[in-house]
Amino acid sequence: MTHDDRLPEILANARVVFFDFDGPVCDVFAGFPAPQVAKQLTALISAKDAAAGGKAAETDDPIEVLRMAHEADPELGQEVEQALTAAEMEAVAVAGPPTPGAREALSAANSSGKAVAVVSNNSAECVQRFLELHELDGFIARIVGRPTGQPHLMKPNPYPLITAAEQMHMDVTNCTLIGDSLTDIQAAHAAGTTVIAYANKPHKADLFAEAQADTITDDMHAIADALTTA
Repeated sequence: MTHDDRLPEILANARVVFFDFDGPVCDVFAGFPAPQVAKQLTALISAKDAAAGGKAAETDDPIEVLRMAHEADPELGQEVEQALTAAEMEAVAVAGPPTPGAREALSAANSSGKAVAVVSNNSAECVQRFLELHELDGFIARIVGRPTGQPHLMKPNPYPLITAAEQMHMDVTNCTLIGDSLTDIQAAHAAGTTVIAYANKPHKADLFAEAQADTITDDMHAIADALTTA
């Protein structure tokens, strides 16, 4: 399902393709569920700050728990971030194979002469670990992970996209981002890149259309095909 046939055009115009990690490349918490990780991090917070812990208990997203910890207390935030990175390293080891079509999409991007970066709110360490485990690291020129100690710079902030573009000596407007969340779309809009929304759950397609993603697909193979024809 592509909401329109702009996929080949968008990929043809992009000199660099940014892949978000959790979703387009890997289901990070497939083997070590995110709610379980969130609960562990929340327990860390509660031990130091009951009010912040209570607030954190309302979400099952570890990244959101990290944001809340930092808001409550930067030092606590750093402790939670270290625990999250350790949990992510455990998670990617048991996450199973890459997202169907991801390997093909990364390979096709390389074959079509485009540079590839992974731009993620997960730690760069866990991205690197997964790519090495599944022999995908050869396709990737750069990894820009979560900015340590600065969760306010994570997507939806455009900072990771701008950083990746700078590291690759490329104008950010010549890049496109493949992402599976609203924060990806917001970050891309703020940075001035196009965004290909990967709707890996049925309800996401409408959300992404509303958020004005440049194009929407529910299959990473479609991205590989479009890159091959581009």
